[in-house]
Amino acid sequence: MTTIGITGATGALGGRVTTLLAGADMRLDLRLLVRDAARAPDVDTDVRECTYADHGAALAALRGVDTLLMVSAHEGPRRREEHRTFVAAAAEAGVGHVVYTSFVDAGPGTTFTLGRDHHDTEQAIAGSGMAHTFLRDSFYLDVLPHFADAQGVLRGPGGRGRLAAVARDDVADAAAAVLRDPADHAGAAYDLTGPEALGLDEVAARAGAVLGRQLRYVEESVEEAYASRRAGWPDAEQWQLDAWVSTYTAIADGSLERVSPDLERLLGRAPRTLEQALDQEHGQRG
Repeated sequence: MTTIGITGATGALGGRVTTLLAGADMRLDLRLLVRDAARAPDVDTDVRECTYADHGAALAALRGVDTLLMVSAHEGPRRREEHRTFVAAAAEAGVGHVVYTSFVDAGPGTTFTLGRDHHDTEQAIAGSGMAHTFLRDSFYLDVLPHFADAQGVLRGPGGRGRLAAVARDDVADAAAAVLRDPADHAGAAYDLTGPEALGLDEVAARAGAVLGRQLRYVEESVEEAYASRRAGWPDAEQWQLDAWVSTYTAIADGSLERVSPDLERLLGRAPRTLEQALDQEHGQRG
C-alpha cells in the first residue's frame, strides 16, 4: 500500500486529483492535507489539517506519506518562505517523492513574476534529497475569461503575443497519472500546455462564443496597465500589481507561446481546446 498525500484538496485542482484517485486503485491510500477538515472532499480517506507555514503541523500530517502532491499555495508575499517551510517538513517526515505544480518557464528571471516563486520552490525541492517531479503548467484556459472586466474587456499589455494555455482538468489528469506511478517520472519536469497558442483577441472571440458573452481584448501600455490597476485596486501591494501586469508582458514577449508535447505523452490523448475546457467547466457547474 502506497500513501499519497494531496494538498489543496479543497480547491479545483487538488479536488479533481482526489476524485480521480479515490477508490480507483486499491494500492493507493490517500491522505488529504487541508486547512479546514470540514471542507475536505467527501471521500473515504484520511484527512489531516496543516498549513504550509506551520512546520510542526505539516511534519505531523506528512509522517507516513510516501508520495506527495504539493499544489502551490495561493499567491502572496510570503509564499516562498511558506513553500520552503513545507518542503523542509516533508523531507524531515520522510516523504519519498514530491510532485509539485510549478509554472512553465519557471526561472529566476521569468517574466511572469510569480514564476520566480515557483523556481525558488523547485530549487528547494531539488536540494531536499527527495525524488521529485515538476508539473510546469501554463495559465489555465478555463480561467482566461475571468481576466475580463465587467464590460467584457481583457485589458493589458499583451501586445500581439500568444499563449498556449492549458485546461486545469488536464493538469489534474496529468498529476493523477504521475501519482499512480511516480517512479517512472522521477527527476522529470513536464511543461503542460494546451494544443495551440492563442492571441488574446482570439481568446476573447472564442471564449465569448462559448459563454454567450461579448468579450474583447484592449491593449494597454505597461504604464497604462499599472495605472488602471492602481485605480481599480488602490489597496493592492506592489508585488500583486507586478504579478497582474507581468501576466500580460509574459504573453507579449513570447514566454508562453510554446506548445509542449508533454501533456499528450502523459495522457495518451490531445489536450483540451479552449472550447472543450470551457464546456467542461460550465457542465460541471451545471
